[in-house]
Amino acid sequence: MSLKLWVPLILFSFLAGFLLYQLNQPKDGFVRSQLVGGALPEFSLEPATSGIEGLANTDFADGKVRLLNIFGSWCIPCRAEAPQLEALKEAGVEIHAIAVRDKPDDVAQFLRDYGNPFVKIGSDPDLQIQLLLGSSGVPETYLIDGQGIIQKQYIGDIREDNVATILADIKSVQ
Repeated sequence: MSLKLWVPLILFSFLAGFLLYQLNQPKDGFVRSQLVGGALPEFSLEPATSGIEGLANTDFADGKVRLLNIFGSWCIPCRAEAPQLEALKEAGVEIHAIAVRDKPDDVAQFLRDYGNPFVKIGSDPDLQIQLLLGSSGVPETYLIDGQGIIQKQYIGDIREDNVATILADIKSVQ
């Protein structure tokens, strides 16, 4: 057989093997916020939709541990994590949110469709606060202590098996 037949087959096999190897590797290639361990940046956001208050960094400095969820109504993984956010709310966790690149009507529809575990939701249409936080995308959730210090960052959607871990993290910060 000719070498011309084997070279493409060998290259294809190598590439396929490399891709399969990468699919099995842990996916921690996300950008972690440099603010973990530091204070929330100063911000004051208008409400993301009617009937729910907007959000400011000062809302996190009253002694209560809270979660801050970054989401978008257009975000499919945000829809997938909605039941877990509801479970956290039912467990007594107070959750605030920032809606990025969203319109008030779309946020309202998202809350009707998937529930509203949020106490306050600020609007970040231009991603300014998301970028200040060092957020790498949506959804993303931060554990904020009662002094407004970012204690943990949870990148990606919260899954059912993450709820117990987050509750334990909250307990360890209180």
